[in-house]
Amino acid sequence: MLNASIDSRLLDLASGRSHDPFAFLGWHPGPEGHVVRVFDPHADSVEIIGLGPMEKTDARGLFEWHGRAAPEFPYRIRSSNAHASHERHDPYCFPPLLSEHDLYLFNEGRLLQAYDMLGAHPATVNGVAGVRFATWAPNAERVSVVGDFNRWDGRLHPMRSRGGSGVWELFLPGVQPGAHYKFEIRNRASGQVLVKADPYARWFERRPDTAPRVCPASGHAWQDAAWLEKRKSWDWLHAPINAYEVHAGSWKRHPDGRFYTYRELADSLIPYVLDMGYTHVELMPVSEHPLDESWGYQTTGYFAPTSRFGTPDDFRAFVDACHQAGIGIILDWVPAHFPQDDWALARFDGTALYEHEDPRRGYHQDWGTHIFNYGRAEVKNFLLASAHYWLNEFHLDGLRVDAVASMLYLDYSRKEGEWLPNQYGGRENLEAIDFLRQLNVMVHEEFPGALTFAEESTAWPMVSRPAYLGGLGFSLKWNMGWMNDTLSYMHEDPVHRRWHHNQLTFGQLYAYTENFILPLSHDEVVHGKGSLISKMPGDVWQQFANLRLLMAWQFASPGKKLNFMGNEFAQGREWQVGWELDWGLLDIDWHAGVQRLVRDINRLYREDPSLHALDFEPEGFQWLDCNDADHSVYSFLRRAPDGQCTVAVLNFTPMPRHGYRIGVPAAGRYREILNTDSALYGGSNAGNGGGVPSEPQPWMGQPHSVMLTLPPLAAILLKL
Repeated sequence: MLNASIDSRLLDLASGRSHDPFAFLGWHPGPEGHVVRVFDPHADSVEIIGLGPMEKTDARGLFEWHGRAAPEFPYRIRSSNAHASHERHDPYCFPPLLSEHDLYLFNEGRLLQAYDMLGAHPATVNGVAGVRFATWAPNAERVSVVGDFNRWDGRLHPMRSRGGSGVWELFLPGVQPGAHYKFEIRNRASGQVLVKADPYARWFERRPDTAPRVCPASGHAWQDAAWLEKRKSWDWLHAPINAYEVHAGSWKRHPDGRFYTYRELADSLIPYVLDMGYTHVELMPVSEHPLDESWGYQTTGYFAPTSRFGTPDDFRAFVDACHQAGIGIILDWVPAHFPQDDWALARFDGTALYEHEDPRRGYHQDWGTHIFNYGRAEVKNFLLASAHYWLNEFHLDGLRVDAVASMLYLDYSRKEGEWLPNQYGGRENLEAIDFLRQLNVMVHEEFPGALTFAEESTAWPMVSRPAYLGGLGFSLKWNMGWMNDTLSYMHEDPVHRRWHHNQLTFGQLYAYTENFILPLSHDEVVHGKGSLISKMPGDVWQQFANLRLLMAWQFASPGKKLNFMGNEFAQGREWQVGWELDWGLLDIDWHAGVQRLVRDINRLYREDPSLHALDFEPEGFQWLDCNDADHSVYSFLRRAPDGQCTVAVLNFTPMPRHGYRIGVPAAGRYREILNTDSALYGGSNAGNGGGVPSEPQPWMGQPHSVMLTLPPLAAILLKL
């Protein structure tokens, strides 16, 4: 007969309620020496190898061994039934492995490398190889590791509670890298049992399956030391930044529809990016996500590159190859919200753990997702550790932070009564602001030269100013105002543009209040908005001319640059995540002409300091004439730090204009370094024969001037 205490503990084990399995299982001093207990409801017999069989003391699966001498640690046990037998070390004879110091820092929100403590980590303890599992579930009564190594039976491997930290841990000997696993969690208050993916998992099985996999230690040998060293002292404020935004699953695909792997992307994307002259690739989220149609923005694996395209080491190889080719990699990262999937973060331990309990704080109505509780130290630590992990483990060069506006405002996309004010009665999310500042300080301190980009669509001040000055601390901010005004203007029929002239001039009133990047991103070519070319008015010739003019306007304007894949060759249909871009369009000269133009503009932008070195300083830009609304012509200077200038003149009507006088700052011959109406790009080849001499006639506040022919719907750039 079992005594009452043992029977109670056994009942807890058998019913999956055991909060402290180490107090009962494994080795313990007994009344006559030593006792070892093993709970295995699937075994008919169990023995300690070298010490003999254990006695089955209860039909529910309890086995005991008693002896005067303690077994030699770590001892092995053999379990057998009618079908098989297997040997293993007893996980309940190993000591705690997580340090009190790390647990303290985690609860304080200051353990930047929390991914090294939590999650699943191959380890060798006392000479025994296995995997150390740990998770944070403070409202659990019991947490177990389940997986393909224990029949997904939550009774077999309940974890050790680390007290008030809310962390649970267990070292499982013999588990191999590649094993599938989850955590089975019993809520303390309700008794609800949940099976959850590891929030800190580094590798997942391929969708639609959702189990994390034990990730082996990286075997990748990095070759990008020179790139990282150069990045530390990179003067990015005065350097060209021209990002090519890519969705890895739909840039190109194999003829049978299969995705390109990370390594195949390296083989094909890198030569293309180099040929086109981009400086960076911005990847739409490659963090693990179950639904292709979410484009990666419904993230469930905040530490795991998606297995759609290969392993974590395959992703490392892709980044490494980009760096060796001189290309930076920016990752789209999503701390603003997370999906409701019941196997992932949502109500992780049966309570609103990562999110707010009150939907007025914790639920995004627009996206059907949960909002992180940025005021909870461990949640903030989770997000900071995620950012740290991508930059540290994968050598990424920056993070584009999605939907920042939704984080900043408590009433974002909410009606009166649908939101809760902050402690001062305001609409600002003070906890999110604090988190964003900590994020940016961490990135810039820990990873010199790495950048953060804010997709922020409001007039929130000082987004890209240092946190110590009261800013949010981002490196750059997406200029959504420029994008909206520009596309609205371009959509107008040229005959009406004279009435909308200020849409292109207004941006100069705030252009230097932030470090802006000018985006023509994926958001502008989805959800019925059409592709860029389809937004352009007029017949086909005018549409292509307008698109070429738009590209020149973007690259001549102050600010760093970003374009979504397909923009560079006038993708005809709006982007669809389910198949690759329409590369066959490049067999059509008009599309190939746009691509040739973008290639030439990209190279010109990189090579000419006047087009990038003073992007964030008013000294780098000067209007020559911003008031010629009657002709819809804009002219301005871009200046380099040494005073060298580029003259930009843009004609937004289909009327060629002859004898158009422009002021210039110095005497000499001005040559056309770019003409978007060139026949090479699909234009009519109107222009200025390669160059024009200046005349000593002051004009537009300049001491000299030139007489130009302005091609229709075209931009020309001139250089002394």
